[in-house]
Amino acid sequence: MTASTKHFLLASDFDQTLSFNDSGMVLSELLGVQNFERKVEGLARTNLVQQGAELAYLIRHDPEFRGVRREHLIEAGRRVRLKSGIPELVRLLEQGLESVRFSFFVVSAAPREVVMSALSGVLSPDRIYGTEFEYDLSGEVQAIKRVPAGYGKVAVLEELAQRTNIAPHRMIYVGDGSSDVHVMLHVNNHDGHTIAVSQNSQLARIARSTVLSDNAFSTMLPVLEQVLGWPTREIRALFESNGFALQEWERARTDRVSMTALVPMPVAS
Repeated sequence: MTASTKHFLLASDFDQTLSFNDSGMVLSELLGVQNFERKVEGLARTNLVQQGAELAYLIRHDPEFRGVRREHLIEAGRRVRLKSGIPELVRLLEQGLESVRFSFFVVSAAPREVVMSALSGVLSPDRIYGTEFEYDLSGEVQAIKRVPAGYGKVAVLEELAQRTNIAPHRMIYVGDGSSDVHVMLHVNNHDGHTIAVSQNSQLARIARSTVLSDNAFSTMLPVLEQVLGWPTREIRALFESNGFALQEWERARTDRVSMTALVPMPVAS
């Protein structure tokens, strides 16, 4: 890497960012557990755990999840439906661009075994940070070691920035939900770039750009255009060289405005 090469840390969430469905829902269906969403909503109302850490809590404390073993998590990962374009995205980020280098990581509150299984053969396990469990001799979950949710994601990102020696303003984070708010605020506060891949109202006010697509490679659009300053013609050419044609690319900015009527000021006589 030459002195003129720019080095970026690009971190992505997993559930509903690189996948279409939630790991907890997939695991629930595998185990035959009912009402997973209701359980998560109940935990959210009590503020008992960080947003995003609900599945880890249920695995340790909910009777219907207490029998979860490592093999269940691996099988759940095999059943996760991934977005298209992930192999091409990983390959591009690993190869880099002219005078641009990327260090790509997945940082998710989903169980690490689930993410590694889902991305097997696509992304190296040492690039995946997820919830880590301790297991007993039978393979059953015994304890929670670490949950990258809420401020936990911020801690992982800071560790990665130190390890890769990447300046904070060259951090890029991609996420989809409320559990990504803290890490996005952290990245924004250090002049990095944040990308939302959902219409979550909280993220819409925070993320510097939003991309809605079923193809994970689409997250390169704001990276190329807004971070690297590429012209549209070169962006289209890069997409085509990676096997994708940009058929619809709608650039839009939406102002969400809430207004109340002002009390009329008295007219001076």
